[in-house]
Amino acid sequence: MSLLDFLHEYDQSLLIALGEHLRLVGIALLIAVAAGVPTGAWIARGEHRAGPVLLAANIIQTIPSIALFGLMIPILAMVNHGIGFLPAVIALILYAQLPVIRNTRVALRAIPPATLDAARGLGMTERQIFLRVALPLAAPGIVAGIRIAATMSIGVAAVAAYIGAGGLGIFIVRGIQTTWDMMTIAGAVGIALLTLVVEIALGIVQRMLTPKGLRVRGGGR
Repeated sequence: MSLLDFLHEYDQSLLIALGEHLRLVGIALLIAVAAGVPTGAWIARGEHRAGPVLLAANIIQTIPSIALFGLMIPILAMVNHGIGFLPAVIALILYAQLPVIRNTRVALRAIPPATLDAARGLGMTERQIFLRVALPLAAPGIVAGIRIAATMSIGVAAVAAYIGAGGLGIFIVRGIQTTWDMMTIAGAVGIALLTLVVEIALGIVQRMLTPKGLRVRGGGR
């Protein structure tokens, strides 16, 4: 059986798995961004906070994904959610924190102080400066962190199939268990294509948020 034959025969199963994968990554990424961007902004305003926060996020990144999923099982088993969707989402949220927090901090710290001083000179409050000046200027850098988190999460979510979270990783797991190479390849190709599409889409968003002057300067290098 060729890959095309496999895709034709299992098209419905692949679409279901794709939907599960997108749901898993999408929910985790939304929560990670909602938590990571404010955290990055918080440590950007006080550098003494950056060390402990980034250290904690880095430590989480060093834990192998399968081990982190395994750690979630006994903890969440106490609330009858030891396997499946919930532990997978929590693990993905934790993994996504480092790129989101770090890029948010770097992007906000890169804003010229003179720009912020000019906004204060116009009588803007600190909240207005953050929402109307700092955040729009930092947006391309923040989206760059989200791109990293998204592409990483798509790959890590494949491992979540081992704890019953579904997604495209289930084809890889079953392919390995049954030594059916075509099933494993189909799952791997699906994850690779999904990663590529998301990377391109977020790249377009990042470019749209980048000021035109910086786009021209970057294109001329």
